[in-house]
Amino acid sequence: MRHSTPSLFSLLLRCTDQRIVKAGRSVHALSIKIGSLEDRFVGNSVVNMYAKCGHLSNAAMAFEDMGAGCWDVVSWNCLINSYSQLGLTGSAAVFDLFRRMVAHGGSRPNAFTFAGVFSAASHSLEMAGWGMEAHCVAIKTDNSADVFVGSSLLNMYCKLGLLSDARKVFDRMPQKNSVSWAAMISGYASNRDGFEAFELFRLMVVEDECSVNEFVVTSVLSALVSLEFLHMGRQVHDLTIKNGLVSFIPVDNSLITLYTKCHCLDEALVIFMSSDNKSPITWSAMITGYAQNGDSLKALQLFCNMHSNDVSPTEFTFVGILNACGDQSLLPEGIEAHCYILKLGFETQVYVKSALVDMYAKCFRIEDARRAFDMLREVDVVLWTTMISAYVQNGEHEEALTMYNKMESDGLLPNNLTIASALRACSSLAAFEHGKQIHARTIKHGFGIGIPIGSALSTMYAKCGNLEECGHVFRRMPQKDVVAWNSIISGYSQNGRGVDALNLFEEMRLEGTEPDHVTFINVLFACSHIGLVEKGWSYFRLMQDEYGLAPKIEHFACMVDMLTRAGKFEEAREFIESVPMDHGMCLWRIVLGSCRNKKNFHFGAYAGERLMELGSTDSSAYILLSNIYASWNRRDDVERVRRLMKLRGVNKEPGCSWIEMKSRVHVFVIGELLHPEIEDIYVELRWLTKHMKEEGYFPDTGVAPYDHLMGDLGYFSEEELPMSASLC
Repeated sequence: MRHSTPSLFSLLLRCTDQRIVKAGRSVHALSIKIGSLEDRFVGNSVVNMYAKCGHLSNAAMAFEDMGAGCWDVVSWNCLINSYSQLGLTGSAAVFDLFRRMVAHGGSRPNAFTFAGVFSAASHSLEMAGWGMEAHCVAIKTDNSADVFVGSSLLNMYCKLGLLSDARKVFDRMPQKNSVSWAAMISGYASNRDGFEAFELFRLMVVEDECSVNEFVVTSVLSALVSLEFLHMGRQVHDLTIKNGLVSFIPVDNSLITLYTKCHCLDEALVIFMSSDNKSPITWSAMITGYAQNGDSLKALQLFCNMHSNDVSPTEFTFVGILNACGDQSLLPEGIEAHCYILKLGFETQVYVKSALVDMYAKCFRIEDARRAFDMLREVDVVLWTTMISAYVQNGEHEEALTMYNKMESDGLLPNNLTIASALRACSSLAAFEHGKQIHARTIKHGFGIGIPIGSALSTMYAKCGNLEECGHVFRRMPQKDVVAWNSIISGYSQNGRGVDALNLFEEMRLEGTEPDHVTFINVLFACSHIGLVEKGWSYFRLMQDEYGLAPKIEHFACMVDMLTRAGKFEEAREFIESVPMDHGMCLWRIVLGSCRNKKNFHFGAYAGERLMELGSTDSSAYILLSNIYASWNRRDDVERVRRLMKLRGVNKEPGCSWIEMKSRVHVFVIGELLHPEIEDIYVELRWLTKHMKEEGYFPDTGVAPYDHLMGDLGYFSEEELPMSASLC
């Protein structure tokens, strides 16, 4: 049977459309046998068939077999666009082909060529030079004026974050369509520049309102998902109603996202309820909105309604549900969601896996979080960051740093959230050397000291006692939010620089940054430790009267601490009894500790008995109260407190301390002899103790005759062991 070129072309086209690569190979073999491969149409069809079926190596071989004399712009475009669709992995091949095409000279690149090249260059900033090279070729070949080429070029610069270059291209375009406008607005949205995105949208409405479609509207709405841009978002919403665009599902979804991100849940719900065609994304947007605004129960209820309406959830639905379960520590509901995820096969999705890890961590099931992580050991920075953050949230700071080091050794580049979590672990361990190494890596990786890394660095240096470096980091931060201010104020207040902390607070107010609850905790803490009682009262009133912040238990605790440190115990008692919330036992515990320091045993006994009445399970309260009675030689009360402690099953947790030496953290627990150098440490400690006594220093045991943690058992305190280890 004789096969003509048109029949071969038709067969190859059918194989391409139906993605039947086996039959396509047979047609390819037949074309070689009868010598039709030299025909340009047949050759291009073979290349296109392999490329569309995902067999790019075969497509490249077929391309080379055609011979340079048969190559035309279609041949080049088949390969260039196919490799471009591979993402970053295909970018190098795209530029190699593009350079060969230009050098070959037989075919001039057209709009489709440049679309593939610019798309390949948009995947990484390292490709920017190649993209600019292609831009020059587009200008030289008179293709840059084409609206399709211009839009592709514009999209490349926007995705690379080169917005100034993108805007130059946009302004010089002789003709713009809705794709061009949407690409430029999306660029501003990706850069979180809502103001510029809105201004460009306004310009479009003035110049070309007919081109405003659902894609442009969703682009501008995605740029306005912040409370400061809410009034702009409402104007866009009004325009969508005027132009009849609210019937489009993507517009509804974007409006729901806008209002939920701006904490306007009622308005979001109105749009959700009025939507005639709710897609799974619509349901997911509303569920996620409830979860992000702390209304987890409504998120779960809406998820049940979604299931009742036979709407299949997506992976994004489960991310919202898992976040809702984690935020409220709803472990049973989280486990049910996990089972549903397994049933639908979403467990391999990276974002779902990250949400699972986060949910289990927030429910204090760190072992389950680690198991979820180990089930999907992909080279994905989001998943690793979530696991590191999970360890930090659960106080497993050494494990967090171990995982961060493993991530680095595996060659996975961290992101700013990874760095911030690792620095928080260093802060909790006071691991100064490790923190400095991470700081060096932030410089090496080019992260800078913006938010959130700057705040985490500032906190780390403060927790390690290096206030000079803490201040340097803070002053070099390009932008300072309330978290950054809180970090520096906390650092100074907790390191004995209370006056400087208060001066920073006043500077914060002058710069227009509004303080939050955490800010006032730090400010009251500073007042407490430098004895500024009247100043503390003025700040306590300021947070309520000027900023409308209702005091939380932490603020009441700072006030009690401030009053008792100043010896105003009666005033502290009256203040505690006036607190309008259930404070449990924490305020009386603060009073008891201050009574020991001030040796006000009468009031200490009163506070201790109040704690006993409230059923305290804190061992220190029992020990302090028994020590107070012992100092009065009231043996019956001592035994009564000890019996009550035993009856309630309250045990003294062994003291623990640590020190960082030579990039290792050495942990010491009272009574344990597991450290490999424990004998040398004890020798050094006995020498120090002997030397202190010779110098006339003796421990104050006036209020601790019953604290069996000292020399009678041959143990030293958890503070003394790391100090001795540093001298060995």
